[in-house]
This record gives sequence, C-alpha cells and structure tokens, in this order.
Amino acid sequence: MLGFFEEKRDQAHELAMMDKQLEQQLQLGQQKLQMMDTQADIEETKSLHKEHAAITRKSSQWCVNLSSSVRPVITYCLFFAYVGLTMLLAFDYIDGQLFALLWAADGMAPIFAACVSFWFGSRTFNRK
Repeated sequence: MLGFFEEKRDQAHELAMMDKQLEQQLQLGQQKLQMMDTQADIEETKSLHKEHAAITRKSSQWCVNLSSSVRPVITYCLFFAYVGLTMLLAFDYIDGQLFALLWAADGMAPIFAACVSFWFGSRTFNRK
C-alpha cells in the first residue's frame, strides 16, 4: 500500500515537471517568434534602404532633394496652418465655429497626430 502512494506521488511530480517543461517551451517559442519578427523588420528596412539607394543613383540631385523634402514640408505646412488658425482664434479674428470648420477634428487632427508621431514617436518606440 505504501508503494501505491509513493508511485502516485512520483506520478504527480512527473506531471508537474512536464507542465513546467511545457511552460518553458511555450516561453521559448514566444521569444523565438519575437526574434523572428525583429529580424524580419531589420531585413525589411535593409531592403527598403537598398531600393531607395538604387533609385537615388538613377535620379538627378534635384529629384533626390525634392523627394527627401516632401515629409518635412508637409509637416511644416500642417504645423503653420494649425498655429496660424490658433493665433487667429486667440486674437478673435475667427470664431470657434470657423476654426472647427477649417480644422475639423475628425479629419485634420489625426493627420497632424500622424505627422508628429512619425517624427517623434515611432522612431523612439521602434528602437526600444
């Protein structure tokens, strides 16, 4: 009878060990998946840089400069539009209703937020 209880205890211990091993395998699989995702992001970035470099070599310097200035110019335009409209509102040249019409929260705010997050947010978060 003592052997029966000892065998039952050993089986429970083996089951607990198998559960721990399975847990460890799942965690290892998740880590490998994260490493694969990170490696895929790195490879994608490398291929994009190679493609951009190949296109840049074929283009004139004027086209390269124009291409590299598109995002900053759009961001500056959005920023100055927002600041200008805010200043007009602050000095009562326009009312809040006209401001809301010109700077529609459901349209312009997400675009402005996307620009700001591109320049300040996404690069920081991607590095971490």
